[in-house]
Amino acid sequence: MFQYQFMGYAFLASTFIAITCGVVGVYVVARSFSFLAHTLSEIGFAGAAFAVFIGIAPLWGMLLFTLLGSISVGELSMHSDQKEGSISAISALFIGLGVLFLAISGSNSRYATNILFGSIIGVDEEGVIQLVILSIIVLLLIFIVQRQLNFDSFDHIGALAHGIKTGLIGVIFLIALAMAVSIGSQIVGSLLVFILLTLPSSTARYLGKTISSMIAWSISIALIGVWAGLYLGFITDWPVTFFISVIEVVIYLTAYFVHVIRHRL
Repeated sequence: MFQYQFMGYAFLASTFIAITCGVVGVYVVARSFSFLAHTLSEIGFAGAAFAVFIGIAPLWGMLLFTLLGSISVGELSMHSDQKEGSISAISALFIGLGVLFLAISGSNSRYATNILFGSIIGVDEEGVIQLVILSIIVLLLIFIVQRQLNFDSFDHIGALAHGIKTGLIGVIFLIALAMAVSIGSQIVGSLLVFILLTLPSSTARYLGKTISSMIAWSISIALIGVWAGLYLGFITDWPVTFFISVIEVVIYLTAYFVHVIRHRL
């Protein structure tokens, strides 16, 4: 399999993306930002479509739109009494914009499919370098503020009492989340990127007892999903996204039912 250069690129890029989404996902779940991650994926779709319209790489359009969207939507969700309704309205707007940009750019359905469902097999050397660099930047952001982020995410009241600048930490995390959405979309697409940002970390909450162990479990589960998904996609010629989705769901449901059974016994 690795005799094919594109598969080597795919595994390298997906490894860094899975690690990034595994780490960021722990805080997404802890901060109850799953809905926000889903909304950012739709904003990312509009950004990718806009990039196609103006003639640049979809990744850069995703980054632009998700970075701007994460701050505005994040602030809205924290200060609005009707945050679900407000975020849903923004989500609908950006889906519409994405469809519009694709339509006026004259792109074919295959290009739209790649944006929505990912195309990791088509990543070239330059794309791998970009994804690896962006992944490292996200991980560095999380590492720099990890102590304060841990406090704020798992004990917000305690963080406020200890004088932690939760507003600043929140903005930094929103930036990291936006970047994670953009690079994660390269595997599973903008439509399903929340899978890598929520399911491995949700599963990890059943398996890990500490934040460090949850991060380790989340990364491991994300890696299993993307590695197995790439392998199965290669040997069957079926969509990689399908296998990643099924694998992550099966792992989550297994952990959930084991957890339920243990608590009933």
